[in-house]
Amino acid sequence: MLRNGSDGEHMKVIVLGAGVIGVTTAYYLAKRGVEVTVLDRQAGPGMETSFANAGELSYGMTSPWAAPGIPQKAIKWLFMRHRPLFIWPLISPPMWAWCTRMLANCNETAYARNKGRMVRISNYSRDALTDLMAEVPLEFDMREKGTLQLFRTEKQLKGSKADQKVLAAYDSPFEVLDRDGCLEAEPGLAHVKDKFVGGLRLTADRTGDCRMFTLALAQICEEMGVDFHYGETIKAFERRNNRITGVRTDRGLLTAERYVCCMGPYAPQILATVGVRVPIYPIKGYSITLPVTDSDAAPTSTIMDETHKVAITRLGDRIRVAGQAEIIGFNKKLGAHATDTVRHVVSDLFPKGGDVSKAEGWTGLRPMTPDGTPVLGGTQYSNLFLNTGHGTLGWTMACGSSRAVADLVTEHEPEISFDGLTAERYRRTGF
Repeated sequence: MLRNGSDGEHMKVIVLGAGVIGVTTAYYLAKRGVEVTVLDRQAGPGMETSFANAGELSYGMTSPWAAPGIPQKAIKWLFMRHRPLFIWPLISPPMWAWCTRMLANCNETAYARNKGRMVRISNYSRDALTDLMAEVPLEFDMREKGTLQLFRTEKQLKGSKADQKVLAAYDSPFEVLDRDGCLEAEPGLAHVKDKFVGGLRLTADRTGDCRMFTLALAQICEEMGVDFHYGETIKAFERRNNRITGVRTDRGLLTAERYVCCMGPYAPQILATVGVRVPIYPIKGYSITLPVTDSDAAPTSTIMDETHKVAITRLGDRIRVAGQAEIIGFNKKLGAHATDTVRHVVSDLFPKGGDVSKAEGWTGLRPMTPDGTPVLGGTQYSNLFLNTGHGTLGWTMACGSSRAVADLVTEHEPEISFDGLTAERYRRTGF
């Protein structure tokens, strides 16, 4: 066991999950000299939530979904043809309990508290990714050209003043743009300039392919000695007193000194086997990926359509279009019309930029907490740590949350405070 902040040599840690969170956690642990094993049921890294997300590194747009006015907006969304939110009336106590807790966070006080916690992680993650790219060679179609939040109506543009105040309070750089300013930032919008009135450009945001990043970093981890166990299904933790003694999989029992759970929407299931309860619920989202046909008519970076809550991101010679929130439990079916909304938005804003007929559809589950903040750090077990519940911001927060958790696991002083980030916040207030 480590003492007095020494290196992690001779310590063995098992990381559960090989998505972007699990792989970045493994990297920072291995960098500390830890012997790391990563478990995942898939055939390789980044195969679930990390596979085809929006591609945004959204430092400026780091905000909880639970915000003042959201309940009223949600009712309006339900009646839109291409609506950003679907709620299926399932007989599911966990779903309705999660929804009730989210609604309880839709007030000014909770929003300010939760956003502050989230920005603490995302700002740190921005700097951590910068450091990481200087340490190791990584290719993942990264661009540093910001995010343009596009407003179709004057009402949306005026309503953004509240967001501008919040951005200024957290030192997140931004520009308020009129129509011409939007066209300067995203020339491809010239074909549809009558469809929007202005925008809010978040200049510090980046874009990049999350799965490409995860694959590249996993390869580096292997070179550092990390042992990846793919195709191995995690069944349960085993415990004795206040310590975890092993992880039971479909191949047997694996043991280590410490364990880090990075299982996204599936974390509550494995944690429940040892009585750790976290209110993470799977929120289904959709994306399509299509080839660029005209670079001048395609997006330069990321455009967030404020009306439909759909992100359109340039990834090299591809366009990724992602959005929608479907509350339907652990359902990963990709129906015939499931991607109609994201297809509509990219065709509406960039009609000549990409070939929608060649689009590849995908659906994934976002691990959402009701307050928007991920669940990081220690648990009631002295050797079990969490790095999960990042919602739509796993890619954005991956490097920062993983570096901080790895510091905690190896008994180094984390560079950010864990106040309000651990599962303790739910034990204090009830599940």
